[in-house]
Amino acid sequence: MSIPKLSEKIKVNPSVVYSRIKRLTKRKLIERFTIVVNDKELGYGVKALTGLNMDSKYRDNIIDELFKIKGVREISEVTGRFDIIVTMYAQSLADMHKLISEGIGRIQGVLASESFIEMKRRTKAMPYNHQA
Repeated sequence: MSIPKLSEKIKVNPSVVYSRIKRLTKRKLIERFTIVVNDKELGYGVKALTGLNMDSKYRDNIIDELFKIKGVREISEVTGRFDIIVTMYAQSLADMHKLISEGIGRIQGVLASESFIEMKRRTKAMPYNHQA
């Protein structure tokens, strides 16, 4: 959204919006400005979260190999039942099956995996303190 449109929406002068954004950026509360790509419109309608258990001796190699897989978007090291959660996108269920079985399945050090296909997504904005 442009700053003039934002200022109109929140009923604040554009110069005030500019200065607030500059201050938030300087304080590192805003790290970057970006766009949000519509994956479904680009044909990537299938999203999966895959939990991996791994031999920790292969940790760095596993992460490197995961990022070589075309549909892998994000890797998170986590606590709990899995060591890593991998977020992947594919064009179809068949493509996702191939990413998981042929991509992840061939990586040395991966002991087990469990995949969760996203059926529906609901989001809400973070309730940030507007006094910042």
